[in-house]
Amino acid sequence: MPSDALSAWKDRLHQGLSGLEARSQRRSLAEIRGVNFCSNDYLGLAEHPGLRAEVAEGVRHAEKIGGTGSRLLAGQGEAWRDLEDEFARFAGTESALFFTTGYAANLGLLSSLLGKDDVVFSDERNHASLIDGMRLSGARKVIYPHLNLNALEDALRQAAGATWRKVIVTESVFSMDGDTAPLVELANLAERYNAVLILDEAHATGVHGPVGHGLAAAAGVTSKVLAIIHTCGKALASAGALVCGPAVLKEHLLNHARTFIFSTALPPYFARQIRAALRLAEGMDADRAALLHRAANLRAALQSEGFDTAGTASQIVPVVLGYNDGTLDAAEHLQREGFAVRGIRPPTVPEGGSRLRLSLTTRISQEELSRLVHSLVAWRSRQTSLAHARHT
Repeated sequence: MPSDALSAWKDRLHQGLSGLEARSQRRSLAEIRGVNFCSNDYLGLAEHPGLRAEVAEGVRHAEKIGGTGSRLLAGQGEAWRDLEDEFARFAGTESALFFTTGYAANLGLLSSLLGKDDVVFSDERNHASLIDGMRLSGARKVIYPHLNLNALEDALRQAAGATWRKVIVTESVFSMDGDTAPLVELANLAERYNAVLILDEAHATGVHGPVGHGLAAAAGVTSKVLAIIHTCGKALASAGALVCGPAVLKEHLLNHARTFIFSTALPPYFARQIRAALRLAEGMDADRAALLHRAANLRAALQSEGFDTAGTASQIVPVVLGYNDGTLDAAEHLQREGFAVRGIRPPTVPEGGSRLRLSLTTRISQEELSRLVHSLVAWRSRQTSLAHARHT
């Protein structure tokens, strides 16, 4: 028989889940069916036969297929050195250090780099991994309104005479709105107010910039950024992330980033997969152009029908509906129509910002995008009819 304490804990957990259910915020796991608008496999590399062949070759020729320990103990090898050297070239930086997840990269970077005597200026829409890294660091946080550079400059100006170090942290492509940060202006603000810039390129890597090198490269600000995080689990169809920057930053992370020091290394053949994905992605300019063109067409079609697509300027196209129940109903309607679409609700997005997050990949045709718009319009018409019937 469970103890009173155990029963009490379980009861509280059930109560918490019931509360989420009542607010239409309870999450669950489900397999994807239909045209996939939930995937971050932007270039379709997860199904690329060339990448599959490279992985098979990597496993076949690997001396071991386990990480066997952290990289500082037993997991280091030539494969990881080669990957980091190649990725530094890709990023245009002196060095790169691989972390097993993007979350671990952001957590390890910010918690080891910042301290209680520092102040970090963070866009309010930054990813949870950036937020948690800042919290763990103990640094003082200044959260500025999304992409509001006037507010950011006001905050920087107020701290202009202070002795503490100042760091601006932002995503380049924001994961829920699909909009992009003005990196030239941010770099100029950092320089003007004696701050440094840290940039998360997760949703830009492989998709944006010259040969997919990201928006920092496109803006010409790479040399002005202290750290750039490039993830491998999205357009590169792999896993993990690399923190790219000056050589001294890599040495600092090797010695202080707990998410690196205490994580078991991935199997060495995995480094070969990422390198192969990197090379494939660099040769996919036509695919990148087609993807972004289709995203622009979808954005225009949705806007012409009166849907709110936030400020999207990328392959991520939100349809902001505002309320939880309607968002879930729209997602279920699209799922019945053969589209894999999920509703995104608070706390992932702000209150009143519930939305469908449409993540476009090269696997989705223009015809499928047009059918999606028609299905959304049909759903809205049905909702309007039902609302009218209830009030007559």
